[in-house]
Amino acid sequence: MRLPPFSSLVALEAAARHRSYSRAADELFVTHGAVSQQVRKLEEELGVQLFARRGNQMEPTPTGAALAAQIGAAIDTLRQGVDGARRAASGPIVISTGAAFATRWLVTQLARLSAETGELDLTIRVEDRMSDLATDGADVALRFGEGPWPGVESVRLIDEVLFPVCSPALLERHPIDKPEDLLHAPLLRHTGLPWSTWFHAMGIEAPQLPPALGFDDSSMMLDAAAQGLGVALARSGIARRDLGDGRLVRPLPGEVDVETGHHFVWRAENPKLPRILKLRDWFLKETEGERAR
Repeated sequence: MRLPPFSSLVALEAAARHRSYSRAADELFVTHGAVSQQVRKLEEELGVQLFARRGNQMEPTPTGAALAAQIGAAIDTLRQGVDGARRAASGPIVISTGAAFATRWLVTQLARLSAETGELDLTIRVEDRMSDLATDGADVALRFGEGPWPGVESVRLIDEVLFPVCSPALLERHPIDKPEDLLHAPLLRHTGLPWSTWFHAMGIEAPQLPPALGFDDSSMMLDAAAQGLGVALARSGIARRDLGDGRLVRPLPGEVDVETGHHFVWRAENPKLPRILKLRDWFLKETEGERAR
């Protein structure tokens, strides 16, 4: 069954609460006549009297009072829902990201990110696990991997390539002019980036490499390389700052394309979606030169 117009229901509730059409009109920013007309139309539609005049007051009938009470409860429920939606759309945008990308790339861009998007309310959450963006309070994930992932939207920001890096001081101590020279240089190991990947791409059948300092954190490995402890196999997405600052150099031009990359990930149903999409567009523009595919 079709409901009466919402404006008529609101007029009834206000008039019953104030016992006055005039005061209801003031609350609703309409005229006395408009409230009277809305109530009259509602009475005609329902086929029942909702108000009776008692001196200077408009008293709701028992039916009118009962209906007004239910409308008031419904309005309170609607108001709570709207307030909840407003709160959900406001507040900080929580960005989940891995430690290496956070410290090597993101932290250098935060000032420009806020200034150019106008988004000042950001919370950066550094964590090793993959945020699900549904139950853990994160709004955006800067994920490293192949993508895409089920249940979320994603765009690729940076295509990864792998290449050797070292400190300028180490390069002076261990001149490296060709890929084979790396076989005689101290090599830093990463548990997820075997040197064999790069050597095979360069056409070199690498022998069993001797024991060396190993890491499971890419950022720490780059710091170790910058201290001259060895040559690291770096991911392009997190080595940019160190190469630009001169802390690290590339001793050889050879590099290897890999399927993994950095992605901007979000959920389409997030109530902060307009703000999230604005951030997405900024990240895409900022990394435009780092995507080859």
